[in-house]
Amino acid sequence: MKLSRKGWERSWLLLLYVSDRYLGKVIPYTAMGLLIVYCLRDVSVVHGTHGLPELIAMAAVVGSYLWRRNSILSVIIGTVLYMFLMQMVF
Repeated sequence: MKLSRKGWERSWLLLLYVSDRYLGKVIPYTAMGLLIVYCLRDVSVVHGTHGLPELIAMAAVVGSYLWRRNSILSVIIGTVLYMFLMQMVF
């Protein structure tokens, strides 16, 4: 079976459409995982604050996301809490 030029074009369009839907579902989780690794790469559990501000801020982000289902609000809450903990508490 030989596909004509239009058949190949339609095949590529279908492939792009399917991969776009797949990437649209996968990329947000991949980006969040990458951000978590990037943010926690320099945390030392044996020196200083032992990673407590980071752990508290991460718990606040997860809790606020589960509560409101709003990513931007969760990130803002976690950032403000982390900065407060670093400046005032630890």
